[in-house]
Parts: sequence; C-alpha cells; structure tokens
Amino acid sequence: MTPESHSLTGPDTSRAGPPPGCPAHGLGPGGLYRLHEAPDLRELYENLRAEHGPVAPALLHDDVPVWVVLGHAENLHMVRTPTQFCRDSRLWTPLRDGLVKPDHPLMPHIAWQPICSHAEGDEHKRLRGAVMGAMSTIDFRLLRRYINRSTQRIVNRFCREGEADLVGQFAEHLPMAVMCEIFGMPEEYNDRLVEAARDSLKGTETAIASHGYVMDALSRLTARRRSEPAEDFASHLINHPARLTDDEVREHLRLVLFAAYEATTNLLSNVLRTVLTDERFRAQLSGGNMTVPEAVEQSLWDEPPFSTVLGYFAKQDTELGGQRIRRGDGLLFAPAPANVDPRVRPDLSASMMGNRSHLAFGGGPHECPGQDIGRSIADVGVDALLLRLPDVELDCDEEELRWTASIASRHLVELPVRFAPQPPQDVKELPHHTPVPPQRSTWHISSVQPQPQPQPQSEPRTAPTDPEPAAQPQQPQARPEPEPEPEPVRPNGAWQRLLRWWHGH
Repeated sequence: MTPESHSLTGPDTSRAGPPPGCPAHGLGPGGLYRLHEAPDLRELYENLRAEHGPVAPALLHDDVPVWVVLGHAENLHMVRTPTQFCRDSRLWTPLRDGLVKPDHPLMPHIAWQPICSHAEGDEHKRLRGAVMGAMSTIDFRLLRRYINRSTQRIVNRFCREGEADLVGQFAEHLPMAVMCEIFGMPEEYNDRLVEAARDSLKGTETAIASHGYVMDALSRLTARRRSEPAEDFASHLINHPARLTDDEVREHLRLVLFAAYEATTNLLSNVLRTVLTDERFRAQLSGGNMTVPEAVEQSLWDEPPFSTVLGYFAKQDTELGGQRIRRGDGLLFAPAPANVDPRVRPDLSASMMGNRSHLAFGGGPHECPGQDIGRSIADVGVDALLLRLPDVELDCDEEELRWTASIASRHLVELPVRFAPQPPQDVKELPHHTPVPPQRSTWHISSVQPQPQPQPQSEPRTAPTDPEPAAQPQQPQARPEPEPEPEPVRPNGAWQRLLRWWHGH
C-alpha cells in the first residue's frame, strides 16, 4: 500500500516537479511522465515498471492523471473483477470534475456510449448477448474459404508488378473485405470505404466526414436487413431476442467493424513484418517447425494490435499492484507491457509456441468477441500470400520501416516488398505457385527401369490374353524398338497356379 499522495485524483506534493523552463522532456506536474509525449513508450513502460512496480502513475493529454497497469497478473485481475473495476467513464473523477474537456483528444475513447463495451450488469448481458449470438452463427469453414478468395483478389491487383506495399495494398484491405462479407454488405467494400475507415481512426481533420461515410453504409445495411433478413451477422443481430433498436444495431456494427478492422490490420502487418525481417522466424515457418497460426500467436505476444485500452475505472477504493487506487480513478489496460512482464516472460527471446495466455484480446466480461475472426483472417491471409509469392522479400532496410505510434497502438506505415512477377490466379482455385505434377501411370519399387528382353524361342504357357494379329517376319535391324517384356519363366507348377488363382489372376 503506497501513501495516499500517490492517488491520481489527489494532489501529490511528495515529489518535486521540474522547475519552470526545465527542458526535462515528457514530465508534468509531480514529475509524472506524459504518455503522449514519450518518444518510445516501450522504454517508458519499462522505466515506470522499474520505478513503481506493476502499476504506475502517469499523465494523459492536458495532464489528466491515470494509472498504467503494467503487470500481467494485475491486468488480468482488473479485467476479471467487475465488482471493483468497470468501463463506465461516468465514474471517472477527472471527467466529473471538469478536468477532461469536451475537445480532449481522447474523448472518442473516453465518452460513455450505450454499447456493450461500456455497459455493465444486465444491460451488458443484453447487448453483448446479441453480439455473441450473432457471432455464433458464423460458419468458419465458409469464412476461411472467403478469406482465401479475398486474398487472391487482392494479390491479383499487384502480382504482375513485382513490388507492393503489404500494408497499404494488402493488410488494410483484407480485413475490410472480410468484414463486409460477414456483415452482409459485400457490395459496399471498395477503396473509398477502406480509406474512410483509416481516416476516421487516425483522427485527422476529415475524420468526422469519413466516420459519417462509414455510418451511412451501416445505416443502409440496417434498414435493408430490417426489411429483408438474410443469413448474415447484421440480420442475426437485428433478429436476436435482445431486440436491439436501429441505433443500437448501427452502433454495435460500428464497434465490431472498427475494432476488428484496426486490430486485424495491425496483426497482419506485424506478422508479415516479422516473417520478412526475422530469418530464424521465417526458417521455422518454411521448415515446418512453426505453423502460420503459431506464428500469429507469437506475434500477439510480441506486438499486440492494441498497446493499451482506455479505460477501466475504479468502482471503490481498492489496492492493485501495491498501489492505493481510489474510487473514480482511471486505469489503462495495457497488454503490450503486460505481455513482456518479466514475471511471465523472463526470457523474451524464448518461443511462446502453444501458449495463449497473452492479453492481446483482453479478458473478463469485455474480452474481444471477434478474436477468432481476427485469427482466421491472419492465419489464412498470411498463408495464402506466402504461397502465392514464395520469394517475397523486404524491399528496404529494416531500419527504414516507419511507425505511427499513439498511446493506443503502433501502426506500421508501409511494408515495401519485391518478388518475381506472377500472373493473376483464378480466385476459385486453391492458392499455389507451381503446377501440380501429373500422376505416374506405373510405379516401380526400384528407380531402375526394366530393360527389354529378346524374344524366347519357345513361348511359355501363360494365362490367356487377347488375340493379336501374327507378326510378319522382318529383319532384326528393321524392327521397331521392342516393348519391355517379362523375364522368361518356367512353366507354372501347381503351387504357382494356386498363387495366381489366390491373387485373382
């Protein structure tokens, strides 16, 4: 239990901050680090872990205090204990005290909405039940087939060029194509929808207009499926016994679409980057020591799609990771630092094959409901891409790769690659890069081919064969190449005739 002055909702006079004009970078009131000013959040998280332990105080934009949960066990406890922590930001003391302004950069993540990821109790059960019920109707066998076909269509766009950006031309397109199919609006998938989704998530000046473009597509889908139900996610969400209103349907379609799109885009980019930059990783994958699903899980450990999630809020005074947490305090769920917690991963170079205890998809009542969709897109998409382009290589130095980083995630800007130009492939065919060799008509135990033998003077007695026309006598040198014939054998005895009868001859 730490002194009360460490509470993020109270003043902290125990630590002197930097004097006015001090060039100390990223430090705010009380000497706390500003997360949004950190040049390297990974390094900052390790410094916080060393100084404060598994739960550390920090600052968000406008010097709003927050706890960063760095420990694996502490994150699990927080997300699995709804009696102590919830996702209802209306409890957040800085928000109630007016410290969080309406134009706060993180307001889209903070503002409470009537959706399952913010609701609690019976309302959470009703809304999440509808989402999970619709998810349960997905046929993953058909889904994986569609992922493969979508991969072929997308690769066909650039396979002739011999070069591509696997972020902008592949990883940002495949998840949207698949989600549009799952929702029941494949006709809405196009480059404009992908650009609108990316723009709205980046929070640019045109983000509001881009968000409106996506919501218009979801509104059309909701109206169409309300009057014409089909076998798709949107129809099952509408027809669920929870009886969601049109607004609730649209908001949950938006929630699933954006969460699945952003997370899966990052996951695809991270897996492909690792395959292209880590020779040992690719060798294990190519040599059969690691499958693509295992490679995906390793990536979820090392580079989770979301670094942190804002936020969780304390419903009562409690203790977490040795820190005193007051009612109304805000906490960051942080899977990135939790996945490298020395208590669960003392050796970061060790393989995590077969271990799914990472926190990439959260946990507890708000665990990501679409994680199997994300895994399927990454598994099938990466496998099909590498099969189509087996010689794909990074077309720049690894040090030249650029990222856009925020508190929530790291997004690879581009992944330039080169490969031997390939012709487009029929999307209905299985992915391949070499033709299947024809089957041999005759198989031999030995690799030595039988040699032709001279015609014996007297024919042995053999089983009857179809009559053939008598051969005209010719000179040996003029005869065509003789067909291979069996070695002459002695006349069959009783034992040989019994064996031939037994084998059906």
